[in-house]
Amino acid sequence: MGTEPTRLEAGQVIDGFRLDERLHQGGMANLWSVTALNEPTDMPLVMKVPRIKGGEDPATIVGFEVERMIMPRLSGSHVPRFVARGDFTRQPYIVMERIGGDTLRPRLLQAPLPVDEIARVGASVAQALHALHSQHVVHLDVKPSNIMFRESGEAVLVDFGLSRHDQLPDLLEEEFTLPMGTAPYMSPEQVQFVRTDPRSDLFALGVMLYHLATGERPFGQPTTVVGLRKRLYTDPMPPRASRPDLPAWFQEVVLHCLEVDPDSRYQTAAQLAFDLQNPDQVALTGRAAKLIKAGPITTFGRWFKALGAEPKSDITATSQIDRSPIIMVAIGLKSSPLELQQKLLTTVGRILQIEPKARLACVSIMKTNRVGMDKLTDDAGNSLHVQQLVAIKHWARPLQQSLKMEDQRLTFHVLEAPDTAAAIVEFATRNQVDHIVMGARGNSALRRYLGSVSAQVVAEAGCSVTVVRVLPF
Repeated sequence: MGTEPTRLEAGQVIDGFRLDERLHQGGMANLWSVTALNEPTDMPLVMKVPRIKGGEDPATIVGFEVERMIMPRLSGSHVPRFVARGDFTRQPYIVMERIGGDTLRPRLLQAPLPVDEIARVGASVAQALHALHSQHVVHLDVKPSNIMFRESGEAVLVDFGLSRHDQLPDLLEEEFTLPMGTAPYMSPEQVQFVRTDPRSDLFALGVMLYHLATGERPFGQPTTVVGLRKRLYTDPMPPRASRPDLPAWFQEVVLHCLEVDPDSRYQTAAQLAFDLQNPDQVALTGRAAKLIKAGPITTFGRWFKALGAEPKSDITATSQIDRSPIIMVAIGLKSSPLELQQKLLTTVGRILQIEPKARLACVSIMKTNRVGMDKLTDDAGNSLHVQQLVAIKHWARPLQQSLKMEDQRLTFHVLEAPDTAAAIVEFATRNQVDHIVMGARGNSALRRYLGSVSAQVVAEAGCSVTVVRVLPF
């Protein structure tokens, strides 16, 4: 196995990449800004080179090999664009897109931050995690220094040295027997050597949300395995206990992320992003009202239970997303006949029966004028928006009763927009909806000529669309 050159210097050329400036010298790797000489590009580039000396640190070597395997398989705006790699036989390196700006880490020094800003940052990171999990990868080292932001506000995840790819060998699990991660952010299942569950990344994001809101870490900064294991049975102090101005919905979201049992957390990053983007729709439970930790008797019971607990190890990033979709039903109550509304209800009910972990967003569009004033109340002065909201809740009541749906799985939205199809597609895109269900009225010559709402949604939506019709007899 080759080793790193004794000294890397500006101006040195490695496989057609000229080292321009050393940007960072870390314990595990050095980062250099580089210029591609063989295939010039306007995209700024960075080269990551592992720090390997005599008596190599196995974790450095294996972690870098993991990142070298995973990065070429990733795409999209939430990860740096991969360019090239070199192996250990000559010179190990990874060349990738250089993301401008700083990481999230400096923002911790300014905590506590305004809740709106924390929610915006959290939603962006959750969307990035969903994109990563959709590509079969669990990050397993989500922390502020591994999160950057594009000028658009999109979060970018970096450093995949501890990550796990569903379809690749897990070299870290094969080589090491101690928990791998950064202590303050590690999930309980990581402490128990489980590296396959994407909900571990949601736990870490919950730790960051807590820290940004209170200026404190919920589980401190343990330095031993014994200290790490305490999070299997002890509660964090509820964030509103130290910052009473935090809204109840925010504490609900954070403590939902920090549940010990992954099955009790948000099931996907998309579901977490949905709540952070729609705080008025967050259903409050006992988590929102807590102001103290659990007492010693409860804590002892959890400790005793944790002694023999066997965490689930059959979960993967892919399987967890597949079993926990976000479903959107678009309901046109005023324009749809009762028969179509009933068939739409039946169709959604069937889908939810086979998707017990799904979230359902019931959406209705209140059309507004492109130009001019809109009528917002009826003749009696009652809000038309509220009336439509009440109507879709009434429409969904049989679903809640027949499926015994929890409030946290069901949300209601009235969107005011001049273009119904565009509003549906925009909502689905912004909230990472997996499946749209909507009704379509009977065909007519005029509708075929002008184009229907359902046809436009089918053409433009980036997810599955089911169109429900009432067949003529």
